[in-house]
Amino acid sequence: MQMTVKTRFAPSPTGYLHIGGARTALFSWLEARRQGGQFVLRIEDTDQERSTAESVEAILEGMQWLGLDWDEGPYYQTARFDRYREVIQRLLDEDKAYYCYCSRERLDELREGQRARGEKPRYDGRCRDLDGPPGGAEAVKPVVRFCNPLEGQVVVEDRVRGRVAFDNSELDDLIIARSDGSPTYNLTVVVDDADMGITRVIRGDDHLNNTPRQINILHALGVEPPEYAHVAMILGEDGKRLSKRHGAVSVLQYRDDGYLPEALLNYLVRLGWSHGDEEVFTREQMLAWFSIDDVNRAASTFNPEKLLWLNQQYLKSLAPEYLAAHLLLHFERLGIKPEAGPPLGEVVLALRERSRTLVEMAESARMFFEEFDAYDEKAVRKNFKGAAREVLERLHAELSGVTEWHGEKLHAVVTGTAEAMDLKLGKVAQPLRVAVSGGSVSPPIDMTLALLGRERTLTRIARALENIPAESATD
Repeated sequence: MQMTVKTRFAPSPTGYLHIGGARTALFSWLEARRQGGQFVLRIEDTDQERSTAESVEAILEGMQWLGLDWDEGPYYQTARFDRYREVIQRLLDEDKAYYCYCSRERLDELREGQRARGEKPRYDGRCRDLDGPPGGAEAVKPVVRFCNPLEGQVVVEDRVRGRVAFDNSELDDLIIARSDGSPTYNLTVVVDDADMGITRVIRGDDHLNNTPRQINILHALGVEPPEYAHVAMILGEDGKRLSKRHGAVSVLQYRDDGYLPEALLNYLVRLGWSHGDEEVFTREQMLAWFSIDDVNRAASTFNPEKLLWLNQQYLKSLAPEYLAAHLLLHFERLGIKPEAGPPLGEVVLALRERSRTLVEMAESARMFFEEFDAYDEKAVRKNFKGAAREVLERLHAELSGVTEWHGEKLHAVVTGTAEAMDLKLGKVAQPLRVAVSGGSVSPPIDMTLALLGRERTLTRIARALENIPAESATD
């Protein structure tokens, strides 16, 4: 009988949910979902000095925005301290762990001497076989160290990197409890993975060196280790580790900058994984095609322009009503009242081809919901001249008589005006566009007028006529 796949995402709430963490969460989520397994969310908040409630909230909000739902959790390590103490005591009782009384000064001297001799810094096991505190150490609060095997190898059959072997002689006795009794990362993660029945651990390859230590603790507890998959780092375009200057900001910052969750997920899944020449993936396609075994061992490069391109593809293809719901956030941030204009779905259809982000779309949509303060000077100089006054006067008169205010009828008025005045269409449409939008760019003019509505259109043409220089009539 095949075991149910169970993965987890276990962020530390010492900061936001960033690109690397989001990719790990996505890979873990996909691996569980495509096999009908379970996905666990665990908050590793034992670093109480750096962990914050704000970071926890940002992680949860980021996961929810991305649509990465979890089956269990969120579990919090700070709620499991009694369980960790129980395991630490069990390891002590079974002589698989011991108290270490070495002072910080001795450990510093030990490491300095090892470095001077060109050796790998590691604990020398001095306290491993003590029956109690050495002389003069009674007042020292000891740490607890795990008795790592002294011989043999730990072999990791990694789902991404392949077979990786570690000599136990190269692994020292790591600390599993600090002098204040608090457990360390390598102990808590092992206990959590064991208690929660995690079968597959997907994480960054910066954790690879922790893996043999964790496997040895699991063996000491009589637990079969999960499968591991260590994913390569994400690099900036300069080949260095991804940082804020490369765009490694909070997932929620991408939301605030007008990106769609679909675009970000699509981009993240392609950082290390591919399916033929496909570039744009639906969530259903990701679930059908993704496998952690197909993830590349090489590091991936973060390309902000590619993410922007993907976002534009989704703006062009997703349902207008869905995009309208996401657009509301940006309307709120810009102070635009959606009830003051046309239906949002229609606005999305008008603006989607020219918009790269929802922020750009919201800025472009402002003209349909509120008045603009000034005209674009360059657009005015170029278009409010020559026959512009006569064009706008004629259009105002023609449009005033239109009772069926829709694109086809409005298009007929604009083209009819051009024909009647023996002008090219641009000489009519562009002055009109500047008059009603304040600038030289908008959706097709008939669509623009339809969305603005009759009263707004006529009012803005009348306002423009007041602003056209008198000499333009004879220019």
